[in-house]
Amino acid sequence: MDGRELLRSMKVFGSVQGLRVVRSAWRQRRTDAWGLPPRGAERARVPGLAVEAEAAPGGGTVRFARSSLRIRVSSGGTVFWGWDGAEPLPSYALAGEAPDADPRASLEPDTGGGWRIVSERVTVTVSRHGAVELRTPGGVLLRRDLPPRWWEPVTDLRAVNGSGRPAAGSARWVQRSEVPADARFFGLGGRSAGPRLRDGAYRLWNTDAKGGFVPGDDPLYITMPVQFVVSDAGTHLAFHDNSWDGRVVLAEGEEGAGSGHDRPGTSELRMSGGPLRCWVVVGTPARVLHGWAALTGAPALPPAWALGPQHARWGFGSAREVRRVVAGYRERGLPLSAVHLDIDHYDGHRVFTVDRERFPDLPGLAEELREQGVRLVSIVDPAVKAEPGDPVYDGGSAADVFVKDARGEEVRGVVWPGECAYPDFTDPAVREWWGGLYEERLRQGFAGVWHDMNEPVSFVPFGDPTLPRSARHALEGRGGDHREAHNVYALAMARAGYEGLRRLRPDERPFLFSRSGWAGMQRYGGTWSGDVSTGWPGLRASLALVLGLGLCGVPYSGPDVGGFDGSPSPELFLRWYQLGAWLPLFRTHAAIDAGRREPWEFGPEVLEHARVALAERERLRPYFTTLARLARMTGAPYVRPVWWGTPEDRVLRDCEDAFLLGDALLVAPVLTRGADRRAVRLPRGRWYDTATGRAYEGPGQVLLDAPLSRVPVLARAGAVLPVRGEGDELVLEVWAPAAGRTGGGLVVRDTGDGWEPAAIERYQSRLVDGRVVVERVTDDGVAEAGLPVVVRGL
Repeated sequence: MDGRELLRSMKVFGSVQGLRVVRSAWRQRRTDAWGLPPRGAERARVPGLAVEAEAAPGGGTVRFARSSLRIRVSSGGTVFWGWDGAEPLPSYALAGEAPDADPRASLEPDTGGGWRIVSERVTVTVSRHGAVELRTPGGVLLRRDLPPRWWEPVTDLRAVNGSGRPAAGSARWVQRSEVPADARFFGLGGRSAGPRLRDGAYRLWNTDAKGGFVPGDDPLYITMPVQFVVSDAGTHLAFHDNSWDGRVVLAEGEEGAGSGHDRPGTSELRMSGGPLRCWVVVGTPARVLHGWAALTGAPALPPAWALGPQHARWGFGSAREVRRVVAGYRERGLPLSAVHLDIDHYDGHRVFTVDRERFPDLPGLAEELREQGVRLVSIVDPAVKAEPGDPVYDGGSAADVFVKDARGEEVRGVVWPGECAYPDFTDPAVREWWGGLYEERLRQGFAGVWHDMNEPVSFVPFGDPTLPRSARHALEGRGGDHREAHNVYALAMARAGYEGLRRLRPDERPFLFSRSGWAGMQRYGGTWSGDVSTGWPGLRASLALVLGLGLCGVPYSGPDVGGFDGSPSPELFLRWYQLGAWLPLFRTHAAIDAGRREPWEFGPEVLEHARVALAERERLRPYFTTLARLARMTGAPYVRPVWWGTPEDRVLRDCEDAFLLGDALLVAPVLTRGADRRAVRLPRGRWYDTATGRAYEGPGQVLLDAPLSRVPVLARAGAVLPVRGEGDELVLEVWAPAAGRTGGGLVVRDTGDGWEPAAIERYQSRLVDGRVVVERVTDDGVAEAGLPVVVRGL
């Protein structure tokens, strides 16, 4: 660290805290210096030639000269393979047991000394050198994983057994993959530049953005080794189940490159350790995410109120200010579902406490707001102030829950309360202990929680702002260090919180969302953008994150509307607000030193336009309720790329400034300053401008008006949407189908915030003699809709 870095840390954290973070950074370096000895000399290894194979249900094991490959196709068409004896379990990503093998698929010899497995949905071939290919039943190539390469410490070579398998976790490795030349890459968690991932390197290490980020900043809070690949050949998701630090280098292909031959797209994954195992799900985008949800768990269903508008701020400061803001919404007739309290409501920033001077009667405040239809949501950080006399710290010390170093001493970091200890959420006993602490939050009247700073973060002026990599973790009894535990730390914390809330309030669905996470985090809740920078680039990044996370199986997310830092212009705030109104998590939020985020703070014109956006969000609440239920049932995200239904449309694959909300609506937010019109790329079919009723035919591009009062939204012809009518009556809004075409839609009614089962109602629409007929589809045929119908588009 040079003098400028020290000066910067003093400026950011103050003199006392600045010295603490400097000491913490040096302590982290010393801890790793003796806790993680240098790797020393290494030796490269490749599988070598295949020597034999052993069949098993769904596939089998192919043995090579210096490695072995286990491969299996499940009954649902999902493919697993693992090198060097890697098995599907244990895994933090999987929701339970691995799927059953397909009894009809078997390993059989292939040409050239290789092997193959033929199943209904995919054909897998293994070459004599160890390349793994996935093809459609028609023989079209989806993905080719070339033979991997490992680098092992020379001292570990004695651990190699007769099959050529090294000691677990001792080798770093690289896996290079090829996809069709026309393929486009998506996913890898929350990426600010996207949702389509361009050529470049993407790190797999959950990282605090340190106060703000814009497109191109990488990595961010949620990284996942999950690639969603779309090509003419088909769609597939590839997941390398490894939580170690890694890097993905992507390069799109080129058709007709080099003497008329295609150059395939490539993905090179380099991991610093851990198993080399992979899952691949193939099919249409909907089928892929359904299979992914079956593998990693159904998304948690948020309570109904969490689909409404929410307001947060770091710096409410007092109960009086909370009341003032809520009264501002009520006096202006603006709906509000929740208010979020940040770390400033804590006593000295210490988790599970309350500043009694600023919030003398927090349960009373919560009850008062609930009577107005507003819930309170609490921030919860993982770091516990390491101070004897603090009840949480004393209880944790007595229960031996905190992360330790290789010498058995408590690992310390610096966060908002000062010097802190960190619970080891990879220990089931620690998760149970932590989950019990949420009883204090419920007693204070909170209806939900948001997890922050859980990458996990330790403030440092230089180096990695997290725990030492040599810090020891339980890892469900297997034991290991922070190199393996870092990326799943927040996932395990979310599990602790979710399961704790379920035990404490078994009749209510928990509301939890988390800044950091990993594959499978959707089982416990959603996420948000984190500290996105205020500015037009930050607005664009907000949409990229939501779309990318949805393709990784996390359907409930949204940005800090208005940006986390700074003061947005009235136009920027309004455009951000209009985007947020169409996203699953609709929440304004800002830093303690940022400008206000209440709609009325930006003048009467912005207030009126924000009122329109809020009214439309509330009118569509039944549609959002339906999308939430469908996400849980099918894994399909609320917010989808415009190519969702037509992935073969190459032009749509490159469209990143619009999205589908469910199957029925196409939303085209305004992402540039001063724009009052914008081009919109339409999927095939007829689409209606919901503001003017004018019909457009896709595929193709149209130019639509986008005045400050609204953003362009189009409805698919024939769509049947559940909306709120007058008096909160459930109404079916139907957009006229094209002549000779039919349409339809699904409705799932709100059954409350508990665990009551919900049924899917199916409706179809058709045009008969110039009149739109809407019928409910039942097991016995069709019947009258049974709900009021409003027809639009005729």
